[in-house]
Amino acid sequence: MFLRYFSGVLLQAVLPQEFGGRQPDKFLADVIVQPASWAPLTAFAAALFAVWWLARGRFSTLALDRPNPRSLHEAPVPRTGGLGLHAGAQLALGIIAPNLPAALWIAFIVLMLVSFLDDLREFPAHWRLVAHLAACGLFVAAVLPGEYGILLAAVATLAIAWMANLYNFMDGSDGLAGGMAVIGFSIYGAAAWLAGSAEFALVNFSIAAAAAAFLAFNFHPARIFLGDAGAVPLGFLAAALGMIGWLQHDWTWWFPVLVFSPFVVDASVTLSRRLMRREKVWQAHRDHYYQRLVQLGWGHAKTAISEYALMLASGILALAALALPAGLQAALLAVAATTYLALIARIERAWRSQAGNRQ
Repeated sequence: MFLRYFSGVLLQAVLPQEFGGRQPDKFLADVIVQPASWAPLTAFAAALFAVWWLARGRFSTLALDRPNPRSLHEAPVPRTGGLGLHAGAQLALGIIAPNLPAALWIAFIVLMLVSFLDDLREFPAHWRLVAHLAACGLFVAAVLPGEYGILLAAVATLAIAWMANLYNFMDGSDGLAGGMAVIGFSIYGAAAWLAGSAEFALVNFSIAAAAAAFLAFNFHPARIFLGDAGAVPLGFLAAALGMIGWLQHDWTWWFPVLVFSPFVVDASVTLSRRLMRREKVWQAHRDHYYQRLVQLGWGHAKTAISEYALMLASGILALAALALPAGLQAALLAVAATTYLALIARIERAWRSQAGNRQ
């Protein structure tokens, strides 16, 4: 209160009696001293400190990602960075106090607890799946109006659970998942802001800011990873906030899919390939396209930057398409799908060529 009073007096002294039709004190309240508008900066600062502490403090060895034949790294790395990311984001959301359904946070907490247990000591895959479906189903049942029907509710539950898991699958290369979170949630924030949902925009910008702080320690060479407790809830938020934005008419249903399409396409196509080969899809592997790029000699940094460019292009395309007629939206989605098919085919050719050279 003292800071606001002192600043108001200062503005009275240096500004005209009316500034843009508003008294200086009202200008201060409306524009400068708005706690919610500082939430993204708070998220960044808090997450930066928390991730630094988790990477270097006494808990840095609490959960380690140890190298194995399927890993892309060669030394043990702490996998608690997601806890710091979410701590920063939640602190910022406490400032914003957004009007979001309680079921969102209940599902978020359940997913984080189950995932943290898996980080500490491997949790049986079937029980993880049950917990994920239950948490996502609870969220969908709470937010999706009954008139949409049980079929759409089931599809939405599966889609959100898949997004939570695929985000975890894609957290295998330095800087990849963190950078995608920065871009993806920033695009969400921009779309919500353009739609007039300022509070919802700040929620997404805060998550993006916390992810940027995590990325400072996760870009190659990574000093810390998200871990399951970071990646699974982050993927859940990408899908759940995408659904909320659709329900409140900030964007259409395909918008979140296109924004996060680099992850969605890679993980979905990889899963389909492994299912057709009758492999154990719940086991770790190195068959994702981003993993193949690293193994083809691109390295972690080049792969991450290339994926950032792809996701940024997808996000900008999604934003631009929102303002277009339905026919043009369909045409742009077809162009995006064709582009992904071409990229997949190119990586497959390079992979087969390298395999042939090794023989």
